[in-house]
Amino acid sequence: MEGNTTTRDIILTVCGFILLGLGAVGIVLPVMPTTPFVLLAAICFSKSNKKFASWLKKNRFFGPYIENYHTKQGIKKSLKIVSISILWIGLLISMSILQTVLIYIILSVVGICVTIHLLMIKTKQENN
Repeated sequence: MEGNTTTRDIILTVCGFILLGLGAVGIVLPVMPTTPFVLLAAICFSKSNKKFASWLKKNRFFGPYIENYHTKQGIKKSLKIVSISILWIGLLISMSILQTVLIYIILSVVGICVTIHLLMIKTKQENN
């Protein structure tokens, strides 16, 4: 931690790491969002620990989420396709394992909502 660390700084830093952990889970679990957790972690770190805030911005996994948010560039079309594909593969596997009508309905609604959300995000131009 930096000099003159307060209880508030410690709490925000711990919250930042918890939120970042949830964001990391969201990378591999299709029904869990990544971006909101990473952005909230960035806010926590920016208010508590500039060293962690800088590290997060430069991180090869999480940095692009923050950069795309700040610049409002959007998401590459290829990432949208991969994200939606992984989302539905994960949902279909979950449905086939659980085999309950209520689960089918819940996961279908979640899948449709997340797909619509991803499609509504601005598409970033890819460099050829």
